[in-house]
Amino acid sequence: MVELVPFAVPVAGDKTLLVWELSSGPTAEALQHSVFTVFSQFGLLYSVRVFPNAAVAGPGFYGIIKFYSARDAHRAQKACDQKQLFQTSPVKVRLGTSHKAVQHNTPALNSSRCQELANYYIGFNGWSKRIIKLQDLSNLEEREKEDIVTPLQKQSLKFFCALEVVLPSHECRSPGVGMAEEPLDNLEEALFSSMCVYGEVREWDFSFFLSF
Repeated sequence: MVELVPFAVPVAGDKTLLVWELSSGPTAEALQHSVFTVFSQFGLLYSVRVFPNAAVAGPGFYGIIKFYSARDAHRAQKACDQKQLFQTSPVKVRLGTSHKAVQHNTPALNSSRCQELANYYIGFNGWSKRIIKLQDLSNLEEREKEDIVTPLQKQSLKFFCALEVVLPSHECRSPGVGMAEEPLDNLEEALFSSMCVYGEVREWDFSFFLSF
């Protein structure tokens, strides 16, 4: 069986778990830590949030957990439903409902999230990336040559980057593209932003397959 895990924010219902009947004793922050500790054993988590129950539901908390993998979410639901976990009373764990209307516009993950996802499933040394092309699209030098005076606060640095991600053990290569733009408030910030673009590509445009 193969599951496609895209480098995108997980929004599908089969990747979301709802946890009810969390104890009212600990704080929300303590419960969030406990929930993360338990459910992260089943797979990489995108987010864990804990909220107080509505007044009509009585004291206590509920949680919303988002996995990157639907397979991991299903395993966690089966293993944790009606279990005590970290408290004396059992909790209810259910899969979220599907929202097909919003699945068309799933936002891409930022670079740090992409690296976290790749490191988890492929391994820290299981992949690498190289920049194929980096192009400055801001044309600030041409504006200076043409003596066009534009207020600096309205200018911006814009770069296009094409890169390649390599999985050596699988002899697989995947191209991707990214665009970065930074507004400029002063010259020092312009120079700093320019250097940062060379060291970081913010959006990756590729996916990989997980086999299980």
